[in-house]
Amino acid sequence: MNGMPDQNDIFEALSQVQDPDLHRDIVSLGMIRNLTIDKGSVSFDFVLTTPACPVRDQLQEEARQAVLGVPGVTQVAVNMKSETYKDSRMGQLELPNIKNIIAVASGKGGVGKSTVAVNLAATLARLGARVGLLDADFYGPNQPQMLGIDRAALIPDENNKMTPPENFGVKLMSLGFFLEGDNPVMWRGPMLHGALTQFLHDVKWGETDYLVIDLPPGTGDVQITLVQNVPLTGCVIVTTPQTVALSDVRKTIRMFEKAKTNVLGVIENMSGFMCPHCQKSTKIFTEGGGETLQKDYQVELLGQIPLDGEICRLAEKGAPISASNPDHPVSKIYETIAKRLAAKISTLNAKAPLELKIVQS
Repeated sequence: MNGMPDQNDIFEALSQVQDPDLHRDIVSLGMIRNLTIDKGSVSFDFVLTTPACPVRDQLQEEARQAVLGVPGVTQVAVNMKSETYKDSRMGQLELPNIKNIIAVASGKGGVGKSTVAVNLAATLARLGARVGLLDADFYGPNQPQMLGIDRAALIPDENNKMTPPENFGVKLMSLGFFLEGDNPVMWRGPMLHGALTQFLHDVKWGETDYLVIDLPPGTGDVQITLVQNVPLTGCVIVTTPQTVALSDVRKTIRMFEKAKTNVLGVIENMSGFMCPHCQKSTKIFTEGGGETLQKDYQVELLGQIPLDGEICRLAEKGAPISASNPDHPVSKIYETIAKRLAAKISTLNAKAPLELKIVQS
C-alpha cells in the first residue's frame, strides 16, 4: 500500500454528504463529476441542481472537508457547477429548450406583482440562471419600461419566430413592444389566448432554465388559457398584508389548486415602510397576511418585501433593484426568495416520475 487515496475512498467520503432539500447523498444524485487524483491532490466538479442553490457554499465546504478527511489527501479543489432540473412535462409544449415555467400571479391589482416578477427574474439571472420573462399582463404591459427596454425591433425570421430583446440577463417578450403611445388593449378572450400562445411558441427563447410569466391580476381569460394549455412548473402568489387583499388571493390559490398547478409559495409585498434615513421598517398596513395564507393553505411564505423608495425609483429608470443594486437590503431579500424558489422547483422535479431529464447548462 502506498498510502495514496483511490476513487473508492473519495466517493465513500463524499457519500456522507447529503443534499438537504433532496435528502439523498450527493454521490447517488450524480452531483460529483470528473474526479481526478494526483498524489495527495484531489479535484472534482460538484454539479448542483440549480445555479440559485441556497446551500451552495455549505455543500462545497462539506464536500471539501469530507475529502480532506481521507487518509493521504493533502489538497482539495471543488469546482462548483450547475445543471437545472427540467420539468418533465415541458415536452408537452413542444418547447424543448425551456426547462421550467413559473407564473407570478395576484388576486388583485396594485400589490406590486409586476415589480416582484421582474426582480425575481433579474435575481435568478444574476445568480447564473438563463431566464426569460413573458409579460402576459396584456392590459397593462409595464415590463419593457421596468426592464429598461422601451423599444425593440421584433422582426420575424424565415420561420416566423422573433428573437426577444435582453437586459440584465433577462430575455423579454411583451405586448408593450407593439403598442403605440397610449393606445389601450381592448381584447376579448380569444385574442388574449392567441397572443399568449404566440408569445410562447413564436419567440426564440433559446436555452432557458426559468421562464417567468407575469400574469394580469385576478382569475380571468389569461389565467384560464395558461392553466389549460401550459404545464406550469408552479405559480408564485403576490399579496400585501391587508385582509382585503387576502380575500382575493384565496380565490387565486383555489383556481390554481383546481387546475392542479403547484402553488410554490407566497410573497408578501409592501410588508412595511423602510425609512431611508434610519433604515427601520414601519408597519403601515395590517400585519400577517402572508403568515395567514401559509397557515390556512399550507403554502410556503417565500419572503416579505418592504416598501422602499429605491425600488420604485429604479423600476421607473428601467433598472430593477435586484440587478442594479444587488447589495441593497431589498435585493438580499429577493436573493433569498429566488434561492428558496429554485430549491423548491429542483425538489419537485427530482420527485417527478422517471421521465425526468437533467439537461446540462
